[in-house]
Amino acid sequence: MLMAGWVALLWLLEVVDVATGHALDDFGIVPRVPGELVDIVPAAFLHFGFAHVAANSVPLLVLGFLAALGGLRRFAAVCALIIVADGLGVWLISPAHSNTAGASGLIFGLFGFLMVSGFVERRPLGVLIGLLVGAVWGGAILSGLAPTQSGVSWQGHLIGLVSGVAAAFVFRRRAGTAPALTP
Repeated sequence: MLMAGWVALLWLLEVVDVATGHALDDFGIVPRVPGELVDIVPAAFLHFGFAHVAANSVPLLVLGFLAALGGLRRFAAVCALIIVADGLGVWLISPAHSNTAGASGLIFGLFGFLMVSGFVERRPLGVLIGLLVGAVWGGAILSGLAPTQSGVSWQGHLIGLVSGVAAAFVFRRRAGTAPALTP
């Protein structure tokens, strides 16, 4: 329900954006402009068109669902870390005069989190989930890191991925602190 609601919110925001002549696009991240720091969180919920939000919907739904199986508080903390770290990284290293928005940094972060957390926590089910996620989504993730794609923030993807791996370490569960079936 949480992830379905999250994805529905992204679609609703894109409907509002189109209805207002793309007024919400101004909440994307423009690098190294101090006033743009307030857009770091909103940018993760906004997209540049319906094709953009459609491309992010299924991976966010699936990866978010899997990550949320580890507990909602932990999931919220993981997402917050990824969104903020990714947004700050985009603000710091993206090309001047660009505008970055979308949930793909979070998606790459959730991918990294799911890939690594089972190994970090030494939980067999988490390792299995990480391997399955890697087998299903790994090719798309690797292609999204290529700096040759026009109009794609490979910087946001890379920083999101690194942020997700970091979140696996920051929010790791110690032995005996998590239900047996959490990833």
